Amino acid sequence: MKKLTVGILAHVDAGKTTLSEGILYTSGNIRKMGRVDNGDAFLDTYDLERARGITIFSKQAVVPLKEVEITLLDTPGHVDFSAEMERTLQVLDYAILVISGADGVQGHTRTLWSLLKKYKIPVFLFVNKMDQQGTDKEALLYELKNRLDDGCIDFTNTENEDFMENAAMTDEEVLERFLENGIVETEEIKSLIADRKIFPCYFGSALKLQGVEEFLQGIECYVQMPEYPQEFGAKVFKISRDEQGNRLTHLKVTGGTLKVKSLIANGDTEEKINQIRIYSGEKFEMAAEACAGTICAVTGLSRTKPGEGLGLEHTGYEPVLEPVLTYQMILPPEASPATMLPKLRQLEEEEPELHIVWKEDLQEIQVQMMGEVQIEILRSLISDRFGVEVEFGKGNIVYRETIANTVEGVGHFEPLRHYAEVHLLMEPGERGSGVVIDTQCSEDDLDRNWQRLIITHLMEKEYQGVLTGAAITDIKITLAAGRAHQKHTEGGDFRQATYRAVRQGLMQAESVLLEPYYEFRLEIPQAMVGRAMTDIEKMHGAFETPETEGEMSVLTGTAPVACMQDYQKEVIAYTKGTGRLFCDLKGYELCHNADEVIAATGYDPDGDTDNPSGSVFCSHGAGYYVPWNQVKDHMHLESVLMDSSQETDEKEDTLAQRRAYIEEETIDTEEIDRILEQTYYANQHNKSKWKKKKIQRKAEDYRSSAVKSSVTRDMSKKYLLVDGYNIIYAWKDLKELADENIDAARGKLMDLLCNYQGIKRMELIVVFDAYRVKGHDTEVLDYHNIHIVYTKEAETADQYIEKFAHEHGRKYDVTVATSDGLEQIIIRGQGCRLLSAREFKKDIEEASRQLREEYMENQVTSKNYLMDVISKEELDKLSDNNN
Repeated sequence: MKKLTVGILAHVDAGKTTLSEGILYTSGNIRKMGRVDNGDAFLDTYDLERARGITIFSKQAVVPLKEVEITLLDTPGHVDFSAEMERTLQVLDYAILVISGADGVQGHTRTLWSLLKKYKIPVFLFVNKMDQQGTDKEALLYELKNRLDDGCIDFTNTENEDFMENAAMTDEEVLERFLENGIVETEEIKSLIADRKIFPCYFGSALKLQGVEEFLQGIECYVQMPEYPQEFGAKVFKISRDEQGNRLTHLKVTGGTLKVKSLIANGDTEEKINQIRIYSGEKFEMAAEACAGTICAVTGLSRTKPGEGLGLEHTGYEPVLEPVLTYQMILPPEASPATMLPKLRQLEEEEPELHIVWKEDLQEIQVQMMGEVQIEILRSLISDRFGVEVEFGKGNIVYRETIANTVEGVGHFEPLRHYAEVHLLMEPGERGSGVVIDTQCSEDDLDRNWQRLIITHLMEKEYQGVLTGAAITDIKITLAAGRAHQKHTEGGDFRQATYRAVRQGLMQAESVLLEPYYEFRLEIPQAMVGRAMTDIEKMHGAFETPETEGEMSVLTGTAPVACMQDYQKEVIAYTKGTGRLFCDLKGYELCHNADEVIAATGYDPDGDTDNPSGSVFCSHGAGYYVPWNQVKDHMHLESVLMDSSQETDEKEDTLAQRRAYIEEETIDTEEIDRILEQTYYANQHNKSKWKKKKIQRKAEDYRSSAVKSSVTRDMSKKYLLVDGYNIIYAWKDLKELADENIDAARGKLMDLLCNYQGIKRMELIVVFDAYRVKGHDTEVLDYHNIHIVYTKEAETADQYIEKFAHEHGRKYDVTVATSDGLEQIIIRGQGCRLLSAREFKKDIEEASRQLREEYMENQVTSKNYLMDVISKEELDKLSDNNN
C-alpha cells in the first residue's frame, strides 16, 4: 500500500486533538473517541499531557484508508512547544491545519502558515467547531483568503461551476483550459494543491464527527503520492527514550529500504540498527524492514540528532522558532551540577533548543525556553525521570550578534610540526538568514578534503560574538583561502585555525547587537486605541494605521520582546477583559538599548580564553602567540580583500619568503632536537621565567644534557607512557562512560592497555593525576601486566611524564600517548616518540584485529594428524603390514 505522511497542526484550543480522535475513529483505528477533557485521548500518551489537556510531544498513528496508508503526526499546538512542532515539518508530505470556527485565524495560526510556506508543504484546512453559535462560514472563508492565502477554496461541493471557476483562477494555464472545456480535471486540482496554489477548506465539528468523513475522503482523493529513489536515505526528526531508557531515533525513510541489522554511517563511525518500531499511539509493532515513505523509530543509533540526514539525505535543518528567554536552573542542595549536567544532556538531545550550558563565571546552569508552560513541563520531566526537584529563576532575553560590514578573518595554527591557515570572508546577511556557509576557494590552492573539513568545523559549533558573548547570526561566512603543509598538517590543526579565523574576523568587524521582536495584533475597544498607541511607542514598537472591526480597533505591528512580554496583563486590566493581544516571534532586529545591554553584560572578548582570537606562528622551532590585530602582519597567504595597488614590493618579498619556508622540505629529527636542546624551556609561555631558569642552570647541568644527548640508546628496552585522563576524555566511548562513572572509565582503559601490552610487549605505564589529593605521595601499582602511577600532590600527569621523558628519553625507546599539544612539544624535545589519542586508538584496534586474525588462522592450520607425529620406524611397519 502507498504511504503518505500527514501532520496535523493548530493554534492551541482549536480542536486539533479532537480532530485526530475523529480521524482515528472514522477510519476504524479506535472503537471509542477519547476526550482531552477526560484525559483519555489516544495520542496524548504522557501523564503531563493528560493532566494539562495539551499536546507536548509529537506522536504518530497509522491510518489505513482504501488506497493509501497515512501516518498521522500529531504536533503540539501551544506556542511554548512550537520547536517540537517545527522539527516534524521536515518529514511531512501534506499538512492539516485546524482553524477554530469560533476564533478564526489567530496569531499562532499565521506563524504556522509561514512555516508551512517555508517548508513548501501542501495544506488541507479543517475549520472546526462550526456547531457553535455565531460561526459564519462565509465570513470565515473571507478571513482565510485575506489573512492566509487567496487560494483557500471551499471544497464542500466540488461539482458546481463556482468551485471549478475558483480552482481555475489559481493558475493561468488551467484557466485557459477551463474557458475552453468548462471543467477542471481532478489531476489538475491535485497538482495545484501539491504546488500550494490551492488550499482545500473543509468545515465541520470534530467533536460531533460532522464533516470528518468527507474530510478524509477529500484527502484520499486529492493527494499525490511522492516518488522515492532506490538508494537508501532517511531524515531524523526526533530523539526520545522509551520507558526502559532505550534511545529512539525517529526518522522517515526517504529512499530505498531500511533493514534490521543494517550498518548506518553516522559521522566517522558505523552503527547497527537493532530494532525498527512502527508506533501507533503508545504501542508499537516490530518490523524487519521499513520501505521508503515509512515513519519509524529505531534503536542502536547513539549519535543522531534532529534534522540530520542519513544515507543520501543531506543535513540542513535551521529552526525558525527558537527560544528567546534564558533561565537559571536552581538545583536543590543535594544535587551537584557535575551530576545533573550529563542527565540534562539527555533532555537536550530530545529538545535541542534548550541549549543547556554551564556558565563557569556565574557557577550556574542556564536553559533556554519559550515560556512559563514549558518551564512547568521541564520541571515535571526532571522530577519524574531523575527524581530531582529543580526551580528556575527569572527569564532573561536571549540576544544575538551580527556584523554590519565585510571583513576577512584570518586564523593560523602552527606550533611545532603542525600547520594550517584559513582565510574567511565574513559578510552581513539578511535578517533571519542565520549563519550561511559557502566556499570560493580553488581546489588548486587547497585540497577538497581540507575544504570539507573547514566547512565541517564552521558548522559544528555556535560561535560567540564579541559584544556580549551572544551567538552570532545573520552572517555569511565564505571560505576564501587556506593552506596546508604536505607533512605537518592534521585535521585538528584546521579546527584551531578555523575557530581563530572566525573570532579574528569578529574582533575587527563592526559588530551589532540584536534582540528578538514580537509581531503583534492588538484588539481593543475603539475608545482605548490612543492609550494602546502610546504604550507601544513607549515600548519602542511600531504599528500600522489602526483598523476598525465593529466596535473594536485593531493595531498590528512589531515591538521588542523585552518590552512587550508582560503587556498582556496590562491589556486585560485597562480594557476590563475585553482586549486581546496576540504575539508571535518575528525574528531578530537591532537592539533598542544596545549600549545598556553591553555595559550590563560586561563581556571581555580578549579575556575569553575559550574563544581565542589570536593565532599561533612558529619561529626557530618554537610556537609563539600573535594577537588578533597583528595576525595580518604575519599571515602566509595574501589577503583576499587587499587592493592590488596596495601591495608593495616589500610585502611581496615577505610573502615569497614565507611561502618558501612553508614549501621547503621538513627539517630532520636531529636538527629539531638540537634546536630544542639549545632553547631549553623555550616552549614555556612565560619567557622571563625561561630566561631566569636558563641563567640559573649550572655548567654541570649543561654537561649532563650534552652527555644525555650523545648516549647511545638501548632500543631493546621499550617504554610506553599513557596520559590516562587525557586519553579517557579524547576517546568518545570512554568520555561518555566517564561522564557517568569515572572509575568505570579508568578501569576500562586499564583493561584495554593490558591487552595491548600483551600484544606489543613493552613496559607500559599509565599515569593518572592525583595532584589535588591533599598529602598524596606518588603511588605506583601493578595492574596485571602494566604499571599504574598516581601522581603526588601538586604534580600533574603532564609533569610526571615530562620528567620521565627528560630522564629516560635519550636512553631508551620511549613513546608517549597524549593529545596535549604543549606536552607533545616538550616530550618531543627529549627524543621521545609521540602517539596522539586518535593514532593510539587506531594502533590498539589494529593490534587487536591482527591478534584475532592470527588466532583464527591457528584454529584452521593447527590440526594434528596421526601420520604427522608417528615415528619413521612405526610408519615402515605399518607399510609392511599393509603390503
